[in-house]
Amino acid sequence: MTEPRLQRRTFVSLLASVPLLSSTAARALAVPATPRVSRIAATPTREVEVTRWQGVGRRKGTIAFSPGFGSSPRFYPDFIQAWTQGGYDVLAPLHADSREYPQPGAFTGPAVWATRIEDMRAVARMIDGRYIAAGHSFGAGGALVLGGAAAVVPAGIEGLLADERVTAVLAFSPPPPSPMLISEAGYAALARPALIQTGTRDLLPSAKDDPQSWRAHFTAFARSAPSRGHYGLVLDGVDHYFGGLICDPSRQGPDQRAALKLAIGASLAFLDRHGSGSKRVDAGPAFPVDPAARFYLR
Repeated sequence: MTEPRLQRRTFVSLLASVPLLSSTAARALAVPATPRVSRIAATPTREVEVTRWQGVGRRKGTIAFSPGFGSSPRFYPDFIQAWTQGGYDVLAPLHADSREYPQPGAFTGPAVWATRIEDMRAVARMIDGRYIAAGHSFGAGGALVLGGAAAVVPAGIEGLLADERVTAVLAFSPPPPSPMLISEAGYAALARPALIQTGTRDLLPSAKDDPQSWRAHFTAFARSAPSRGHYGLVLDGVDHYFGGLICDPSRQGPDQRAALKLAIGASLAFLDRHGSGSKRVDAGPAFPVDPAARFYLR
């Protein structure tokens, strides 16, 4: 396929382009099941709220999920329900950039990236053994970094950003390359099996008049090192929010429930193949077959 064009924006404009949830939207959804909410130390001076949903039936693994900028874990009910029903525990932090964070606006600019790294490290400390890193939008970038992608290290952060315990990565509409976050070469360092998704209506806020600007969200796949473990998924007609079904319910668009079902099915197929960290290379995931879904392998 044609490789995505690089769309460069500064880190600040990247964050500014993502709308925060309105208070009305924040009350619109609730994730399924009964989660357990904990407050743990992210740093010596800051706590993070982590929500945990327990998997149903035979336990297959644990997913550490990072929501998109301005969002919160409960705005991804369909993903969480499917993963828990599939036997996965799901842990997700309330990041400091969330509209629901107790001190909104306390962190801005590159400090937001630092707090997200701290949050995911705190979540990882709650997990015994290996786990899957997952995320949407800004959170997808963080998940890819946990899987080996080489990002810019913000001030105040020490040590490796990648976690050797990560077995696989689920990245839904990850950020385009940005000089303040991650470069094309940084995405090429991805070291774990990954499923990377975007849609043909997932246009950059700074390039909405360019019908091909969605390809910037696919850079993480297009620049990943060839292997039998990096999968790309492009969903026709899908935008950044699946028509308001994830991240921000105020971002309504055409009905994309069928496409969301495809994305969820693809994630489960990928997890069945790569979630345990298996080294098997005999067969790829049994991805759903649909004319609206295009799968690629590197």
